[in-house]
Amino acid sequence: MRGKRINRTFWITISVLVLGLLAIGAVLAPEGAPTPVFNAHRELGECMYLDCYLAPWQAFPMGTDERGIPLLRYAMQGASIVIVPAIVAGFVVLVLATIAGLVRCRDAKWLDTALQGFTELVGALPRLVVILVVAVVLPRDWRVLMPIALTWAILASPSAMDEAATTAERLGGAKFVEALKAHGFSGVRIFLYHVVWLNLRAVIVRQAAEVAMQVVFLEIALSYLAKAQGEPSFTHPEGVESWALLLYQGYSAILGEPLWHAMFFGLVLVALTAVMAQAVRLAARAQ
Repeated sequence: MRGKRINRTFWITISVLVLGLLAIGAVLAPEGAPTPVFNAHRELGECMYLDCYLAPWQAFPMGTDERGIPLLRYAMQGASIVIVPAIVAGFVVLVLATIAGLVRCRDAKWLDTALQGFTELVGALPRLVVILVVAVVLPRDWRVLMPIALTWAILASPSAMDEAATTAERLGGAKFVEALKAHGFSGVRIFLYHVVWLNLRAVIVRQAAEVAMQVVFLEIALSYLAKAQGEPSFTHPEGVESWALLLYQGYSAILGEPLWHAMFFGLVLVALTAVMAQAVRLAARAQ
């Protein structure tokens, strides 16, 4: 038991540290597009901007791009784009999954049937097609990640709701609740502690963390697609850059530009997101 508690504390610490790092970057993210400084005294073959293509050890901590803009700026702006929508999307899935699990523990067959119909209907929708439609129909002046994140949360909720309901059903459903009531436990304690905290927690938190991670990856994919096509982004206004720019610049390194550090840090940010989701999942595992 002591070892499990230490293990849980470790994963909670990891998730809090990563989330805190991203939150600090989002809060401190500079606004607006940067202005590169032209190199007025450049010689033949030199870069037309000052401080271009600097490595991380030359421009701490992440180096610069072909225009001399620090990559840290892009990392911080990317965090400001994704952090709130990802958390909100995860919370929506957590709430819907909790409701599905609690309903399965109640003697309310009509409501359980309605939720099953909802999960079957929404689960049959093609997620990526719906997301692309939402991204395209959003007005150009209101292209932010939140509507796309909420849409993805709704589309991803059926699997979380089904798993939570199945977990609650394995407990015995309404019979489990009645048995605890017969032992004198209050309804609040039964549903919030015995059902949600002790049994549903691992399921709903894992599903919420996965959806939050998916929202981040979805934003990167949509922004990369827009960047590759030379179109305005679907997820953020002009003057703000996504983590997708780091990966896009990293791709140019394959074509010969010295921007391998951009690809490296772009992949590091993706890995940090996955590590945080995994840490949250492990921290919420049932005892």
